[in-house]
Parts: sequence; C-alpha cells; structure tokens
Amino acid sequence: MNDAVNEPVNGYPDIDVMRVMELIPHRYPFLLVDKVVQIEPNVGCIGIKNVTINEPFFAGHFPQRPVMPGVLIVESMAQTAGCLVVATLGPESEGKLVYFMTVDNARFRRPVVPGDRLEVHVKKLRNRGNVWKFEGQAKVDGVLVAEATYSAMILDN
Repeated sequence: MNDAVNEPVNGYPDIDVMRVMELIPHRYPFLLVDKVVQIEPNVGCIGIKNVTINEPFFAGHFPQRPVMPGVLIVESMAQTAGCLVVATLGPESEGKLVYFMTVDNARFRRPVVPGDRLEVHVKKLRNRGNVWKFEGQAKVDGVLVAEATYSAMILDN
C-alpha cells in the first residue's frame, strides 16, 4: 500500500466513524474501529482505535492496572478487515454480517493501555467465495503489540 491517506477509493473518500458504522454492523460498546486511514481494495487497509479509559471493559479488566483484552485487539483487526471487504465488494455488501471461522498464531507482545492509539494493519491473504483470510498486526507508536492470522465468512443477511 502507498502512504496516501484518505484517497478516494471505490466511493470511500473519508472513512470516519460514521462511515465505518455504515460499512460494518457493529455499534457501541463493541465498535472497535474509530476510522480507516488507508485502504486499498482487495489488498489491505489500516484502521485506528483510540483506546480511552472510558472503554467499558476497563471497569472489570484489571481496574487497578487497566489493559485492553487481547481478544478485543483481535476483534479490532477483524472489524478493520470487514471495512476492507466492503471496500472490495462494493456498497451492496455494506452492513453484512461477518463471522470468525479461525484465529491462528495470535501473539500479544505488550499490553495496550488507556491513551494508546492502536493502529491496525490488515492484509488480505486470499478469499474463496464468501470465505476470506487475513493477516493482522496491531501497533502502538510503531511498535508491534499483537498479531494474528484469521479467517471469516461473510453472510447474506
């Protein structure tokens, strides 16, 4: 992918949180993508999740030392991939449900804490029919904090 940010691609010039909510069906408190800053249909994209102390999971996930659960970092990767799928397939796929099928080789390198800006890099590995496989990396300040390979199935509602 090139370094261009917010270049119009497939009718998606600015993928802010309002547009993200048109692309994927997730909503608060489970929407884990605040915006997509770079996207190349059928190749990859970069999503952003701003992690704040106001996240509902921090109340119960180590309240004395809040840490974003690893499973939610992987979910953020999946939601970012969902935006990529819609950009690839076009507007008729907006809002379709996407179900995890596999999560492989998940690695968590360091904790993600309130105040971090999670940058989620997603690369499409392949797709056959309605099954897609991705590689995701989550970074904070350019440092790899988590990674996983995962597949998902896109369903017609």
